[in-house]
Order: sequence, then structure tokens, then C-alpha cells
Amino acid sequence: MKPTRIRDLASLAVVAAVIGYLFVRLTYGSLPAFPVPAGVTLGVLGLAEVIAGNVLRARIRRRPGSRPVQPLVAARAVLVAQASCRGGALVAGGWAGIVAYLLPRSGEISAAASDAIAAGVGLVCALGLVGGALWLEHCCRTPDDDSSADS
Repeated sequence: MKPTRIRDLASLAVVAAVIGYLFVRLTYGSLPAFPVPAGVTLGVLGLAEVIAGNVLRARIRRRPGSRPVQPLVAARAVLVAQASCRGGALVAGGWAGIVAYLLPRSGEISAAASDAIAAGVGLVCALGLVGGALWLEHCCRTPDDDSSADS
């Protein structure tokens, strides 16, 4: 497997931001209010991936008191990390598009102000998922892979 490239994630996020912006622009009047905790789940998943990454890193590096990790477990963790990176980038892009639409209108429309806060929370949590997934992917590298540079 190849490591996840930041430019691939950025391109996914930009496409999702454009789609999210256009969707909200066309349908904002008929959408229900965005709940503030809507994106918090992604932040919790990102935190779980950071914790899993730290545990796996200790096991891969065979630190004292840790069991060796099965290769299939590490491969599955990398698969989860790469899927989370892509999914988090798409969701972050969608939230960014919504924020881009709502922020200029938050002074004029009271609903847009509260929706912008909810979209901002969703954006931050989605970025937290991407960060946690990148960390999990990094932690699954073997010690001899650390010397290779990412492209």
C-alpha cells in the first residue's frame, strides 16, 4: 500500500466543498437547522484512531510489555486509516462549503449564524478525523519504513 498523499485529500475536499456550497446555495431555505453536535461523531472517531495508533505503534516497535502485532491487524488498521482519511476529507470539504456559504450571511440571517457554528464544529471534527487517520497510518509503519520519505 502507498501512503496517503495530502494533495489527494485536498483535491477530494475541494470537490466536496464546491458541491456542498452549491447544494446549500440552492436549498438553504428548505433545509432544517443544523444541530451543533452533528459533526462531533467524527471527532470522536478521530480520537479513537489516535489512541489505536499509539497502541499499535508500541506493539509494532515491540516496546516492553506489549504483544507483537499480527500483520493482518496492521494491514486492516492501515485500510481503516486510509478510508477514514478519504471520508473525513469529503465531509470536511462539505462542511467547508457550507461554512463558506453561511458566514457571509450570518449577519443578515439569524438562522445562518447558528448554522455556521454547527458547520464550523462539523468542519473541525472532520479535520480531527483526517488528522487521527493520518496518525494511525503513520503509526502502522514498520521501523525500517520511517527512513523513506513521503511523496
